[in-house]
Amino acid sequence: MSREYAKAVGARLRAIRIQQGLSLQGVEQKSRGRWKTAAVGSYERGDRMISVHQLSELAGFYGVPVSALLPSEDQLPPRERRPRTVLNLEKLSEAPPDSSALVRRWVAQIQRQRDDYAGRVLSIRDGDVRALALLHDTTPQEFAERLRNWGVLETSFAEESEEPPE
Repeated sequence: MSREYAKAVGARLRAIRIQQGLSLQGVEQKSRGRWKTAAVGSYERGDRMISVHQLSELAGFYGVPVSALLPSEDQLPPRERRPRTVLNLEKLSEAPPDSSALVRRWVAQIQRQRDDYAGRVLSIRDGDVRALALLHDTTPQEFAERLRNWGVLETSFAEESEEPPE
C-alpha cells in the first residue's frame, strides 16, 4: 500500500469515526482497549499501515462494510508515471558479443524465472539496472548509455505501483 493510499484510507477511517460521534479516546473506551488511541490515530494519519485483517475488524467495530473504509477513486491522488526500463531482446542479440555476454546470460536467467521465452522485450526494475551496472563496473547512467548505444534500451511509462513480474 502506498503512503498516499494509506492517507486516503486514514481519512475514511477518521470520517467514519467522527460520523459516529467518537473521539480517539472514545474508540479505545468503547472497544474496551481493543483499539488503542495511538494506533487508530496513526492509521487515520496514514503514518502506520493497517492490515486487511485489522481493517475488517475495525469495520466490524464501526458497524460498516469494509468498502466504506476504502477511498473512492476520485479521493485518491493521481498516480505518478515514471519511466520503465525495457530491453529490446532482438537488438540485444545483435549487440557486440564480448561486451553483452553478461547481459545475455542475465536475461536468459530472468526468462527462465518468468517462464517467458516468447517475448521480444523484457521489462526490468531500476534495481536490475543498478545491479547490472555494478557487474559491469560502471554507473547505472553509464550502463544505460551503453544499452542505448547498442539499441537495446527502450523506455516506456508505467504507473507508480506497477512492477514487472518476478
